[in-house]
Amino acid sequence: MTQLDSSTTLLGASDIRRIAAEAGISPTKKLGQNFVIDPGTVRRIVREAGIEADDLVLEVGPGLGSLTLGILECDAELTAVEIDRSLARRLPQTVAAYSETGASRIHIINQDALAIKPADLPDEYSERDFTLVANLPYNVATPILLTLLQRFSHLDRFLVMVQKEVADRLVAAPGSKIYGAPSAKIAWYGKAAPAGHIGRNVFWPAPNVDSALVSFERRHREDRISDHRDSVFALVDAAFQQRRKTLHAALRGRIGDYAYQISGIDPTRRGETLTIEEFLMLEQAARQEQA
Repeated sequence: MTQLDSSTTLLGASDIRRIAAEAGISPTKKLGQNFVIDPGTVRRIVREAGIEADDLVLEVGPGLGSLTLGILECDAELTAVEIDRSLARRLPQTVAAYSETGASRIHIINQDALAIKPADLPDEYSERDFTLVANLPYNVATPILLTLLQRFSHLDRFLVMVQKEVADRLVAAPGSKIYGAPSAKIAWYGKAAPAGHIGRNVFWPAPNVDSALVSFERRHREDRISDHRDSVFALVDAAFQQRRKTLHAALRGRIGDYAYQISGIDPTRRGETLTIEEFLMLEQAARQEQA
């Protein structure tokens, strides 16, 4: 069990509102800002993430610092990426006030997570496996996850809070009504699983949607041929753009009859029934057909 740092204090509802008022900060819907005001929920997220002392952690959208302090409480090394300039400027002050040792273990970047590249993070993130722990902005949660998984091979696992409908799609299995392109693309990198629901009352302001936790573990890196990822994802996108059509119809012009024979995949199936492994088999067969 992780030994928590007793020198760190987590934020409650009154702390969050006071900090926001002092800094002149109002949550904006545009940036998907809903701040966690319940220390119990913060500790639950960190516990589910399995954060230990000296772990390397990335947080996207730290906001006013609720989850940030929970991560620092575990003596982890943290980089926090915040798009809002006012919030990024305020965060060091909050960390200094609520954590005696946290200031030496946090690196804050004022940038859009969708634009983050390896060169933007400390060198450690290109050398060691790290964990993403975040209350993600709900309107861009899926693009952020897919972007980070693509750009950072050492992003080994994550525990994120997202809108429940997004969580359901991320963990959906082939053949289900909610299985789609995001489900297949996440599966390219590893295994996503549901990690529990979060009530609306733990946020300020309370969102109009339900929230859920999703956990993820990356597969061994050699299990995927990244050189062909883009072409596999292009097949996934094409198949789900017309999800009620058969593969033969949806992928016409991309996949020839011989490729179906090589791969052993029935062209009368729909894309929503294929695993990511089958999409890869189909892409490999198409390349073989064209050779």
